[in-house]
Amino acid sequence: MHRHHRAAALTATVLVGALFATGCSSSSGGKKSEEGDAAASAGKATTPRMTVAMITHASPGDTFWDLIRKGAEAAAAKDNIKLVYSSDPSAGAQANLVQNALDQKVDGIALTAAKPDAMKDVVAKAKAAGIPVVGFNSGVSDWKRLGMLEYFGQDENIAGQAFGERLNQLGAKHALCVVQEQGQVALEARCAGLKKGFSGDTDILYVNGTDMPSVKSTITAKLKQDSSIDEVVTLGAPIALTAVQSVSDASSKAKIATFDLNKELVKAVQSGTVQFAVDQQPYLQGYLAVDSLWLYKNNGNFSGGGTAPVLTGPAFITKDNADDVAKFAAKGTR
Repeated sequence: MHRHHRAAALTATVLVGALFATGCSSSSGGKKSEEGDAAASAGKATTPRMTVAMITHASPGDTFWDLIRKGAEAAAAKDNIKLVYSSDPSAGAQANLVQNALDQKVDGIALTAAKPDAMKDVVAKAKAAGIPVVGFNSGVSDWKRLGMLEYFGQDENIAGQAFGERLNQLGAKHALCVVQEQGQVALEARCAGLKKGFSGDTDILYVNGTDMPSVKSTITAKLKQDSSIDEVVTLGAPIALTAVQSVSDASSKAKIATFDLNKELVKAVQSGTVQFAVDQQPYLQGYLAVDSLWLYKNNGNFSGGGTAPVLTGPAFITKDNADDVAKFAAKGTR
C-alpha cells in the first residue's frame, strides 16, 4: 500500500516537472515559529522521525502562505517528520531563522530565497554541516548558485511571458504591472516576463503590499491619471481584489488579471470580476519541498537531478475551469 502511494507521488512529481514553473507571492510579515503538528498521528511512514525546518519570507496575513504551510504539514504527517515552520519578510531576519535551524541541528531545511544573496552564507554553512537545503517558491534562478539540492516552484519569467501572451489573445493594449514589494526577485521577474510576452505597453507600479488602503489609493490615482490602461496585472490575490475596488473608484474600463489564488479570488474569477489567475500551486510547493527531504534522507533521491527545477506552474485558472479549482479552494488547499 505504502509503496504504491509513494510510487504514485513520485510519478506526480515527475509529471509536475513537465509543467511550466510558476511563482511566488508577496513578502513581508512578523516572525512566527511554530511546530506543525498536522495530525502527525495520521502519518504513514515507518522511517525514523526526522526534523525539517521550513523558513519563508511570508508577510503576516498573506493567505498565500497558509497554502504552502498546509502542503508542508500534509507531507510531514505522511513522512513521520517534525516540521518547524518560521517566517520573516526581512531577508536578514530570515537568514537568522535559518541559522537558528542550523544551531538546532535539524535534518533538513526548506527555504524561500526571495533575496538570494541574504541566504548565501547560511546555505553554505548548512552544506558544510551536512544538512541538505532545498529551495521553493522564490529563487528559481539562484538555487544552484547558492548550493541548494533541488528547487520546487514556478519559473516566474516564463510564467510572466505566458501571462503576456494570454493578454495578447484577449486584445489588451496597455498593462499596468503592480509590484507589492520592490526588489523581490520573483515579483520583479513576473513583470519582466510580462513585458517580454506582451506586445502592448507595460508600466510598472510599485506599491506597499502591507498597507492595503495605500495600495488601493495608489492604483486608483494611476488609473485616473492614465485612462489608456486597459489591464491591471497584480502579483497576489489580495492585491487583485483591492485593484477591483480601485478600478471602480477610478471609473476605469480596465480589466484585472493576477498571479496567485485564494478562495475569494477563485470566486472573483467565477463571477468574471477578475479575468484569470495564474496558479503556481503553493500547496504543491510546500508538499514537495518537505517530501523531497524525506526522499533524500531515506532513498538518496533528488528531483531534477540537481540540475533542473521542478516546475509547479503556471496553471491558468479561468472562468472555464474555476469551478473545478473552487472545490479545493473551499477546503483551503488551492
